[in-house]
Amino acid sequence: MATVFAIANQKGGVGKTTTAVNLAACLAIAGRRCLLIDLDPQANATSGLGLAERPGGGADLALTEPDKPDGWIEKSPVDNLALVPATDRLRSADRLLRHAVDPARQLRQARDRLDERFDLVIIDCPPSSGLLPLNALVAADMVIIPVQCEYYAMEGLAQMLETLGRAQSEHRADVEVGGFLFTMYDPRVPLSDEIVGEVLSHFESKTYGTRIPRDPVLGEAPSHGQPVIEYAPRSRGTNAYVQLTREIIHGIE
Repeated sequence: MATVFAIANQKGGVGKTTTAVNLAACLAIAGRRCLLIDLDPQANATSGLGLAERPGGGADLALTEPDKPDGWIEKSPVDNLALVPATDRLRSADRLLRHAVDPARQLRQARDRLDERFDLVIIDCPPSSGLLPLNALVAADMVIIPVQCEYYAMEGLAQMLETLGRAQSEHRADVEVGGFLFTMYDPRVPLSDEIVGEVLSHFESKTYGTRIPRDPVLGEAPSHGQPVIEYAPRSRGTNAYVQLTREIIHGIE
């Protein structure tokens, strides 16, 4: 069975989608059969791979018809990387899942139908505490929590851990923290190291060694529909995500 990672944080703008797209692409280029699930109605992970948001027939079907994976998985432009694209129907997740016996476990059922066709699954979550990220946490083995090296980072982290506890206690989720990932790190800004120090003081054993830097190409690559490893292969952003990929692979093998 595939190892499933949810990329989640209730705070917006912390690098969830950037991490989901670039980690998935780096894993695929490293030879792992990878599936990226875009569970965010904004569809940024989908467009970040150069594909269009669908009106229906992607992640919405993974939630409502979890036993039919051939209907919601499509190829991406990156070898070894498949995609479950976001759809506009995700904007009404509560209504979409109103007839489900357990609305929070629909994506878990979809995950169980993947057989052995993938080595890893990456789920990009929306910045909320609603039904979509809850489905991702229930379906996942591990959650990667991006921590933006800026003010209010710890507040968002506390909210994320509350949601994780809810998934574990109320919905029988086996998900664990895979690691906290520092994003938008700039060693020239004192606050960056303050945030790093604060997180390490509480969660040092659960923190990735890789720090994702502030790098303009990480913001430029999505506008070209490419992961950064293809758009700017020699950039600092690419180097960081390659290092993170090595950490992830080492952690599961």
